[in-house]
Amino acid sequence: MIKAEQKPVDEILDFLKPHRKILLAGCNACVAVCHAGGEKEVGILSSALKMARKKAGQKIEILEDCSTRQCEPEFVQELKEKAEEVEAVLSIACGVGVQTVARMFSDIPVYPGLNTTFMGETDELGVWIERCQACGNCVLHVTGGVCPVARCAKQLLNGPCGGSQDGECEIGNDVPCAWQQIYDRLKTIGQLHRMEEIIPVKKWGRESRDKGPRTISREDLKL
Repeated sequence: MIKAEQKPVDEILDFLKPHRKILLAGCNACVAVCHAGGEKEVGILSSALKMARKKAGQKIEILEDCSTRQCEPEFVQELKEKAEEVEAVLSIACGVGVQTVARMFSDIPVYPGLNTTFMGETDELGVWIERCQACGNCVLHVTGGVCPVARCAKQLLNGPCGGSQDGECEIGNDVPCAWQQIYDRLKTIGQLHRMEEIIPVKKWGRESRDKGPRTISREDLKL
């Protein structure tokens, strides 16, 4: 099971500054169970964003939807009609869900509304490709919906290394260079200026597992 927490509203508002019409997309799977991104949270966050923008004298139209699972392309496809009507998508799914939406709707910006914090266990069946390492400080808004922590072999946060050639990573095995993918994605959505932003060093003291299992505690949900 994937666990996540909502990003601060001020941070989300900063992502959305250029946009006047967005799709707020939740997920009824893992993040709904941990009360971070389900249908209820879509409604609450939508109201908070509208009130904040109204207070600032800025209009925003928010379409709301909630997928069965945002990490499954067949369910994300159900968002297509609404996605075609908006300037951007705000996903309150895990980092995997954000990237699935970004890949499927490649011509518009997709922003993360949650910080994915850690993974729980699902045992067996099929094959999966890693897309998120649950580092707890999501930077997908800067990297165009492609995670450099999970998808770059060196976990580089600020651009490619010298080993990237012709769009492929130097480790071989036809592994694509994550930073080439980031560049291509940012160019497609008209946000190449993001390449000039410096992503700060991660605070691994909070995000690493060397202090034992990590815990999210929500006092408002305790009995």
